[in-house]
Amino acid sequence: MSIAASTETESSASHVADTHDLIRVQGARENNLKDVSIDIPKRRLTVFTGVSGSGKSSLVFGTIAAESQRMINETYSAFVQGFMPSLSRPDVDMLEGLTTAIIVDQERMGSNPRSTVGTATDANAMLRILFSRLGHPHIGSPNAYSFNVPTVKASGAITVERGEGKTKTEKASFNRLGGMCSRCEGMGSVSDFDFTALYDDSKSLSEGALTVPGYSMDGWYGRIFSGTGYFNMDKPIAKFTKKELHDLLYREPTKVKVEGINLTYEGIITKIQKSMLSKDVDALQPHVRAFVERAITFTTCPECEGTRLSPEARSSKIQGKSIADVCKMQISDLAGWIRALDEPSVAPLLKGLQHLLDSFTGIGLGYLSLDRPAGTLSGGEAQRTKMIRHLGSSLTDITYVFDEPTIGLHPHDIERMNQLLLQLRDKGNTVLVVEHKPETIAIADHVVDLGPGAGTGGGTVCFEGDLDGLRGSDTITGRHLDDRAAIKDTFRPATGQFEVRGASTNNLQDVDIDIPLGVLCVLTGVAGSGKSSLVHGSVAKRDGVLVIDQGAIRGSRRSNPATYTGLLEPIRKAFAKANGVKPALFSSNSEGACPTCNGAGVIYTDLGVMATVESTCEECEGKRFQASVLEYKLGGRNIAEVLAMSVNEAERFFSEGDARTPAAHKILDRLADVGLGYLTLGQPLTTLSGGERQRLKLATQMSEKGDIYILDEPTTGLHLADVQNLLGMLDRLVESGKSVIVIEHHQAVMAHADWIIDLGPGAGHDGGKIVFAGTPAELVAGRSTLTAKHLAAYVGA
Repeated sequence: MSIAASTETESSASHVADTHDLIRVQGARENNLKDVSIDIPKRRLTVFTGVSGSGKSSLVFGTIAAESQRMINETYSAFVQGFMPSLSRPDVDMLEGLTTAIIVDQERMGSNPRSTVGTATDANAMLRILFSRLGHPHIGSPNAYSFNVPTVKASGAITVERGEGKTKTEKASFNRLGGMCSRCEGMGSVSDFDFTALYDDSKSLSEGALTVPGYSMDGWYGRIFSGTGYFNMDKPIAKFTKKELHDLLYREPTKVKVEGINLTYEGIITKIQKSMLSKDVDALQPHVRAFVERAITFTTCPECEGTRLSPEARSSKIQGKSIADVCKMQISDLAGWIRALDEPSVAPLLKGLQHLLDSFTGIGLGYLSLDRPAGTLSGGEAQRTKMIRHLGSSLTDITYVFDEPTIGLHPHDIERMNQLLLQLRDKGNTVLVVEHKPETIAIADHVVDLGPGAGTGGGTVCFEGDLDGLRGSDTITGRHLDDRAAIKDTFRPATGQFEVRGASTNNLQDVDIDIPLGVLCVLTGVAGSGKSSLVHGSVAKRDGVLVIDQGAIRGSRRSNPATYTGLLEPIRKAFAKANGVKPALFSSNSEGACPTCNGAGVIYTDLGVMATVESTCEECEGKRFQASVLEYKLGGRNIAEVLAMSVNEAERFFSEGDARTPAAHKILDRLADVGLGYLTLGQPLTTLSGGERQRLKLATQMSEKGDIYILDEPTTGLHLADVQNLLGMLDRLVESGKSVIVIEHHQAVMAHADWIIDLGPGAGHDGGKIVFAGTPAELVAGRSTLTAKHLAAYVGA
């Protein structure tokens, strides 16, 4: 056949390459998935729905995205793979039609206090190059403008070779200018220690004078302190000489020999600065974080005034602005400033920087500044910041995987996010979105609904098709898709007022507001309008206020709902009392642990660059405890059987008979209250979905004492059906005499409120004002704000 005839035949029938238009999944069993088989169309927007814990993330992230990343990693050499995380193959029979997967999740952007919005998005790097070319006076390379690069000076003798075998020693000096402020070391703040929070000076070290977490004199620290010989262990700290006190607090790392072992000793404050202050405070463990907040005061660095930069870096300017000035500007304003620069010598750099800054504005983050610490971004802001690098990408046929991209977005901002998702699809990419919001489900080309329940009650595909088909289906999502919370007929009266006067944190513009107490009060407004600034800056630090934020709960495979909530403590004590033994025997992390797997329940086999193989421990059969421990019973059940119970089953078990344990029942009651009745007590935290983790945290923190509860977007990760349970729980809190303040964008929560405070009208310096305060009915009737218009459309007013 001639080439022309062959081409003609191909054009009349579709090319064989065009037939690969599906991602095929067969027999997926990751986590709770039950042999799921499904075909997902490529180059389309597919939304995965279902209640929290139904298996959405297991299918999308744990199976499709994980296998795509694993296969890409395997294309590298074994040497390179050694530096990459080893990924195991998902539990699935077959995957076909995969393309490169890019995951945009809702994880916070790291806890490094040196990381800012500018450093995380390359905007800072581009600005440093710009100032090194155009700044006056010229001070040096881009490093001279970096707050992460210290100035280095050195001098000494160097050897210069002159001719054959002749050398000459000369004196030379070396100087590298960095942009780091020498006083605060590029942190922007300096720390002052409250010594009374570090130690009780009336006691000696051997009497337990140190009150720093982890510094117990019963363990290694006691042996190191006594072995150094720097101070008398039985002498009260108040009687220490200046040298002894200096050695205790500030001594630099020094090699010492204690009991024949070479160790390093360093002063307490030196150690704290390295181990605690090098991390973001919010990322520390709760008890360590409480200590840091109690013992250390952070104040703005007096030398750099919080800019983190050296005097030289601040002196170099372009059109009267230093790099510190432009990083402090709102990004939407900075984009205008860059646009006005007309410098042909750096035109490509300006064009790239302009596109990057315009992307911030386009994605709804124009209200941020480049010097904003990355750790202070909300989950939704962090996710959108990570999206920016993909918006201008020329790559096509990529699979983009999003985890609830509408988190933290006002209904007004959701429309903008939907447009961005459609843009990615229209460039020829496959877009997979895990989502609960009806506004985003509505733009899907294809919908996959998993369920019907959560945990072991889910893991099957209940529906796949288009939006109209989902609406007509009898699935939980289909039934709740058009749910609309009605505005209440009567509103609870306030029992008091919480006065806020002259609030000016971040973008707040001298705000005065009276927040009603004894009711459900909702703070709303577009992203960046000042809601969190008002609450965290003026309300959260007062006595009796309990804040439940969006921060992700952390935990290893050894952590589970029983350990995280404190439930295991009363259970262990009940087992110990019933059997006359120590409580430590009933902990898989302590004396009762299986000696073969050390209480993990599994054995890990490291295969180098290949994935680590995980196999069930043959000794304990995955039960994690010694056989002798499992002989002890409470109410006819051993500890492994209790940890295998669901919350609902355990709630009944600990409420009656020999196993009756009121302390355990109280915690289980709260877990059931937030809709986690199906979780097993011993399920590793690493297997929980985002929505399940959010509710687990909610149930745990609800037990803490407080008169005013502040909840920051509690609907994060919650299915439409779960939102009703949350509203019921908020009502019960208010009826028990508490005041509840909720920062929320979900219209169902707004409609259910007794009082609404709306901030705006815009974001950044266009916001920071109270645009409405009153009942939801008054807000809808007035329709004077963006929130009012969206809430009116939601309730059908």
